[in-house]
Amino acid sequence: MDAKQDRSEQIMQSAASLKAFMMTSSTRCDSNLYDHLTRLLMKVMDEHPQNAVDVIEDLSHDVKRTLFEDKQSTLRDLPQTTAAELLAEQQHLLFTQPAEEEQEDDLMEPPPLPNVSEIGFYLEQAGVGLGREEMQRVFLALKQLMESQALLHCRLWGKVLGTGSSYIVAEAEYREGEEEEEKSSEEVTEEEEREAEAEENEMYRLPQSTYKPLPAVPKEDLGTGANKCVYYVCTEPGLPWVKLPSVSPAQITAARQIRKFFTGRLDTPVVSYPPFPGNEAQYLRAQIARISAGTQVSPQGFFQAGKEEGDEEEEAARDSFEGIPVSKLAESLSTWVHHVQHVLQQGRCTWVNLAVKTGEDSEEGEAEEKEELDELEPEVGPPLYTPLSEDAEMFNVPPWTSKMSSTLTSQHAVAVQRSNLWPGAYAYACGKKFENIYVGWGLKYSGKGYSPAVPPLPQKEYPSGPEITEALDPSLEEEQVLKEALEEQRAAQEEMEDIDDEDDEEEDD
Repeated sequence: MDAKQDRSEQIMQSAASLKAFMMTSSTRCDSNLYDHLTRLLMKVMDEHPQNAVDVIEDLSHDVKRTLFEDKQSTLRDLPQTTAAELLAEQQHLLFTQPAEEEQEDDLMEPPPLPNVSEIGFYLEQAGVGLGREEMQRVFLALKQLMESQALLHCRLWGKVLGTGSSYIVAEAEYREGEEEEEKSSEEVTEEEEREAEAEENEMYRLPQSTYKPLPAVPKEDLGTGANKCVYYVCTEPGLPWVKLPSVSPAQITAARQIRKFFTGRLDTPVVSYPPFPGNEAQYLRAQIARISAGTQVSPQGFFQAGKEEGDEEEEAARDSFEGIPVSKLAESLSTWVHHVQHVLQQGRCTWVNLAVKTGEDSEEGEAEEKEELDELEPEVGPPLYTPLSEDAEMFNVPPWTSKMSSTLTSQHAVAVQRSNLWPGAYAYACGKKFENIYVGWGLKYSGKGYSPAVPPLPQKEYPSGPEITEALDPSLEEEQVLKEALEEQRAAQEEMEDIDDEDDEEEDD
């Protein structure tokens, strides 16, 4: 009896230790072998599978899988609406028709829209463009812009690429009576600086400086020069269009000295040397003005000199334009002309005299002023409708490259001009039709490598000398010695004078 009792106690102890071992949790999951076998046996008893011994491994995997799926999921939680879905919702409005009531109320004829399919086809032949799908969305966005802003004419100027997002640029005609709503950031900062300086002078009664800075070059009026057209930009078709501010000569001059990639955000400050007066919206507008002045071209004879665009005579001249053969357009640069005014070094299309009066009330000042006015020579640039053959080379690179879209089927080909100074600017012409487009980073060709402007040399220290060097004060003993020496020198000088007087008297006797 004692042996049997010992044997049963050993069996109970080994069973308890085995159960404790089986109930040890796994390091990979919270489950243990005892619970897993329990669930596996319950699954076998519930399902009664045939040949259970053959499928016991699959049943074990199923049990583990159900336990894993209950507590964990490998899928990430997707947001309710993604950025692509939001953009698709906004672009969906481009493909919707206006309500019938709005169509009945709109008695006026809609403004003419460019032929999307035709322009896209010719751009595709030229090897440039935005693709058929994106081009269709862009022109639907242009239609939405014309209807919302009541524009008479609007065209796709191009696309300026950026590091974050790109800008789709639309060019519209300036309407009379339209004024700029907001002041430029440059004018606002100047006014704030003047107000702050005036308040500081009044508070501390500081002496005012007599320095007069050079007069700023005035901005060209809207509808003239670099501000002849109005530009709207958006990052994606269907998103709101933003009107760019007018450009100033200071912004064009500063844009010529810097090279900055666009970020796709108009309110981004432009950090550069020399500093640019404005943010990315002003910088984009300055680059658009420069690109338009250098790359907007047309076949010779399409525009007539001395006639404003939109006049009846100009329209009659366009109707009478017979066109130039494609082969001639592709061979000679003299058959193409610039139809946008050149931007002078002053930052304007028309030169303005900045001579100031040196003396208002004096005749001498008036004479000097007349001499200065006579010496000043107005800056003159190439006239309007200058042929491309007169464009200057830069870095030993020809300014333009001409080609035909196809030499095999020349009767259906188009003539293409590609700008080498502004990479991304293209123009095509076929018969009476032509178009300009720009798709690039908004930077001018700078040669083999760009080297930024060297900062000025550090200012030299003022030269030291006896006139400006501060001397130490002499002591009392040094002053006494110096005084005695001066008295001795004065006494010796008086003796010499007395001797000279005696000699003169003797000579007189």
